[in-house]
Amino acid sequence: MSARLKLALSYAGFLVVANALLLTVVWAFLLRYVPEQVNTAGGFVPGRGDLVRAFVPKAVLVLLAVLVLGLVGGWFLAGRMLAPLHRIGAAARLAADGSLAHRIELPGPRDEFRDLADVFDTMLAQLEAHTAEQRRFAANASHELRTPLAISRTLLEVARHDPEPDVDALVTRLQQVNGRAVELTEALLLLGRADRGSFTREPVDLSLLVDEAVETLLPLAERRGVELDAGGDAAWASGSAALLLRMVTNLVQNAIVHNLPAGGVVRVRTEARPESAVLLVENTGPVLAPEMVATVTEPFQRGAERVRDDEHAGVGLGLAIVRSVVHAHGGTLDLEPRPDGGLRVIAELPG
Repeated sequence: MSARLKLALSYAGFLVVANALLLTVVWAFLLRYVPEQVNTAGGFVPGRGDLVRAFVPKAVLVLLAVLVLGLVGGWFLAGRMLAPLHRIGAAARLAADGSLAHRIELPGPRDEFRDLADVFDTMLAQLEAHTAEQRRFAANASHELRTPLAISRTLLEVARHDPEPDVDALVTRLQQVNGRAVELTEALLLLGRADRGSFTREPVDLSLLVDEAVETLLPLAERRGVELDAGGDAAWASGSAALLLRMVTNLVQNAIVHNLPAGGVVRVRTEARPESAVLLVENTGPVLAPEMVATVTEPFQRGAERVRDDEHAGVGLGLAIVRSVVHAHGGTLDLEPRPDGGLRVIAELPG
């Protein structure tokens, strides 16, 4: 039986039982005190049997009428009550068919059904955004993975048709292209590992990771004329040391690469708070639009000033990896443009 029929039968059954109890009360407290026969000289006075014969058929008719009324009224009321569920079910079927743009938008007062519909709409919006992001990521990843292969094929075809190919130059160029493909593949694997959260947690001091990242990237900063200013207190977080080191390294490298042509500064600070560990990375650079800053953590987003032949051009996954690592550790990542140019990034992780 459908839920509507069950509710209708329940309403009808409740009404019949309630009326039967009322009739029982009438019998128990009224009729049983009436004698079977009443002898009086004043004329006919009905006894208990007379009252029962007159009362029982009418009571049965009343119970049947109540039953019919309960079924009809219960069917109508159940339909009104279950109407929101039909809309929610239709939206769920559309979502199952792949249409995530549909929304229930249930009108009426805020009750349990309205709350359920609003939660379902929120879930659909999140699924739609996540699916769109995954599709963009897949399209961009396939393009980025195909590019090195296409370049390698072009180089080999040119060398094959060249009567006097420069083998050394060909090998050097193929090595560069292959290195870029390996770097992209490793970045994708790291991004997937961070998204899954498949790592062992341990106490990690962010200040030590900053020292290691700065030491690694100091030659790059010197070549670009960027000053590295690192400092701060010991800030202990709980997580994967390898992933957090990659997070710090990506932030510092991004700050060095996206900086002024000369005389740039990168400032790195760590701070220990009562319930969290904070990493601050800010750099000088060109003035950034807020709408552009909101998209830099998406995969395969590159700064306009980054060139393809740069040794640290990256694959457009640096800040995307940072975001995934921070979220996998249960932290928050805030990016905001500096008024005088550059970017300020604050990563706060559970202590």
